Amino acid sequence: MTAGGTAARLDAVRRTLPAGVVLAAVSKFHPVEALREAYEAGQRVFAESRVQELLPKIEAMPADVEWHFIGHVQRNKAKALVGRVALIESIDSEALLGLVDRLAAERGTVQRVLLEAHVAADDTKSGFAPEALLDYFRRGAYRELRATHICGLMGMATNTDDTARISADFATLRRLRDEIAATATDLRGFDTLSMGMSDDYREALAHGATEVRVGSAIFGPRDY
Repeated sequence: MTAGGTAARLDAVRRTLPAGVVLAAVSKFHPVEALREAYEAGQRVFAESRVQELLPKIEAMPADVEWHFIGHVQRNKAKALVGRVALIESIDSEALLGLVDRLAAERGTVQRVLLEAHVAADDTKSGFAPEALLDYFRRGAYRELRATHICGLMGMATNTDDTARISADFATLRRLRDEIAATATDLRGFDTLSMGMSDDYREALAHGATEVRVGSAIFGPRDY
């Protein structure tokens, strides 16, 4: 199912998105052929979660693809990402943020990132606790960054069929983003709220998502 119908499924997803919402096509575990079909249909933003899978795809795909990294960033893999991807969406600690900033400064680039907030009732999810994020911005620690642009927040809802819980998680992420913006009034370009996947992106849109990360609804079941 991965190839052949990709363009049609991509078009169906696009038709559900409000103007201005970024669609990140989550292409992890899918072959380059499927990515190329989406590319030919006009898709330019692709998201991957494993460095070892991302790097060959960067080489195989056209240069104008905008790559987002959405997986857990291992410190020893950060070097492979900084300056190679347009957006690292999964910065989950101050230590990792500092490492990315140092690497970006050394390479003479500015790395765009999102801070991952953990609001889901899942221990398997990573990210900053909401209060820790607020504390980071209240302290003004972001002013110490030299070569990193914090563009906003990324988060995931609880993995559940309870739509009320999913909606509440997205509402929490939206409030957190808004509270940070109100607290750190000198932030610039802090306007991205990346939340929502194939099964729940419509709920995320209802709570102000500016980017959705959609995989199986575009590419079909993953080829593990």
